[in-house]
Amino acid sequence: MASFGAVSQTELGRRRQQLRRQRRLRLATVVWQTVAVSAMAGGLLWWIAQPAWLIARSEQVKVEGNQWLSDKAVRSLVPLSYPQSLWGIQPQVIAKKLESIGPIAKAKVTRNLFPPSLTVEVTERLPVAVAQPVAVPGRNSDKQKVGWLDDRGGWMPSESYTAAVRSSNTSIGANSSQGSGPFRALPTLKVIGSLELYRASWPEFYQGLRGLAVKVFEIDWQDPNNLILKTELGTVHLGPYSSRTASQLKVLDRMRQLPKQLDSSKIAYIDLKNPASPIVHLPELPGSSESSEPAPTRADN
Repeated sequence: MASFGAVSQTELGRRRQQLRRQRRLRLATVVWQTVAVSAMAGGLLWWIAQPAWLIARSEQVKVEGNQWLSDKAVRSLVPLSYPQSLWGIQPQVIAKKLESIGPIAKAKVTRNLFPPSLTVEVTERLPVAVAQPVAVPGRNSDKQKVGWLDDRGGWMPSESYTAAVRSSNTSIGANSSQGSGPFRALPTLKVIGSLELYRASWPEFYQGLRGLAVKVFEIDWQDPNNLILKTELGTVHLGPYSSRTASQLKVLDRMRQLPKQLDSSKIAYIDLKNPASPIVHLPELPGSSESSEPAPTRADN
């Protein structure tokens, strides 16, 4: 029994020493890991703080997806002050700010490490017409100045598009092109009237205009009881915008051969208020009242 007790004490002493060595080893490991992580973190911070990771000028912002705005114009809209640390930039915040600006419908911003730069991919609100507002008595319009309209009735300030975008004599209808090359031409189709009067109707109405073979240069929406178009055929009166406006546009399209049958300079205006019975009004002759005649509506190809 005495021998067994002596062996047990010896074994217990050995185990205690082993446990102390293990604790010292674990402590040394923890200390080493802490020092290593701190050194790595310090090195990373030093690396990040180097001038090589700065966005020092706007040329380090790459622009993609733009059709109307120049790269320079898009860069001018990016809410950054230079120089800026690449790691301090918040891409999602920049994207949201860009999307709150008139000409940008959607934006995606990504950081690039090699070389340090930003990529800004944009989807623009494409202008389709010039909005020329007219104040309506008794109504407070929030946008009483000239701007641009997109196909959904979205309004953008006139300064949204710079001189970098070519301007051309562009109208709607006749399958007209809006320009080619790196930047598309700004439209010259004009809409006159208070935006709040026609904004809700504009998307559907514009889709009808796009399919016309007859060119439309101006839309006068000042009088809600008489929508007036200035076209290559002459002035066209449609009456109030209604469910039959689409039919009126189809009749106008079928009248595209009218100049072959009647000199447009001799037309006062075309009355399409009743699409089933279009009328061509001729100028008033001296000593007589204004005359009119039924308008041909057959499209002879």
